Amino acid sequence: MSNKYAFLTSCLLLLFLLSACTPSGKKQILVFSKTNGFRHESIEAGNTAIEMLGQENNFAVVVTEADSVFSDATLSQYDAIVFLNTSGELLDPTQRIAFRRYIQAGGGFVGIHGAATTEYSWPWYNQLLGAQFDDHPAIQEARIQVDDPNHLSTQHLDAEWIRTDEWYNFKNRYPHTQVLLSLDESSYDGGKHPDGHPIAWYHEYDGGRSFYTALGHTKESYSEPAFLQHVLGGIQYVMGDGTLDYDRETIIPEPSRFEKVVLDYYLDEPMELEMLPDGRLLFNERHGRIN
Repeated sequence: MSNKYAFLTSCLLLLFLLSACTPSGKKQILVFSKTNGFRHESIEAGNTAIEMLGQENNFAVVVTEADSVFSDATLSQYDAIVFLNTSGELLDPTQRIAFRRYIQAGGGFVGIHGAATTEYSWPWYNQLLGAQFDDHPAIQEARIQVDDPNHLSTQHLDAEWIRTDEWYNFKNRYPHTQVLLSLDESSYDGGKHPDGHPIAWYHEYDGGRSFYTALGHTKESYSEPAFLQHVLGGIQYVMGDGTLDYDRETIIPEPSRFEKVVLDYYLDEPMELEMLPDGRLLFNERHGRIN
């Protein structure tokens, strides 16, 4: 009996381990929801909803708020990175390089709602996402117009979509995006884009794919089937075929390929530097000294 029990136990353990492993070839996304400013109460509901989307659509979901994941070794494991209601300045210079290298290698990016309140000081991120948050009126019902009914994120929608959310106004709009959804500003109070108010869009940028939706402020959004299908379509679009190529010539070099060399100490306001043809460096100080 003891041998039979041990055999059955081993079989059950093996089945558990097999079920816990990500199948070979299964796509995987990273959901990043770190905040360094306003924190949305809907983040936890959003994480749960995206995990559910992964279970239902055969892709793995890893949720984190640790910025340490922004390295080549970690990001290269993912088919898409989702910024879920992030806010503020989040990444240091080395982490920014890793993120940019990931996109240049063909990675996918999804921004949801508060992602537009993130990394204001980083122009590359602003263009990747497509705009920056400016302000918003009170949460209220509005009419959304579907500008592109053929995209994965919108093909389930009717021509008009009535829903309640927090409607962002934007600044620094990147002009080379493809608009998916727009707000009808006559249907609510507080819009500031009378010539057209995009609220969701996509584009290819710097070697990768980007999708942004400004929907998703409220907790209720993450139990709304139409909104979740909208997010799922965005994720599926940016994942593409899941191929990353870090050997492209257009990818910026890894920071580890450079070595910092101190030229001098205790300088009095160094001003300019010039390299001579023989490789020597000249640099001057404000008061006239040349080194």
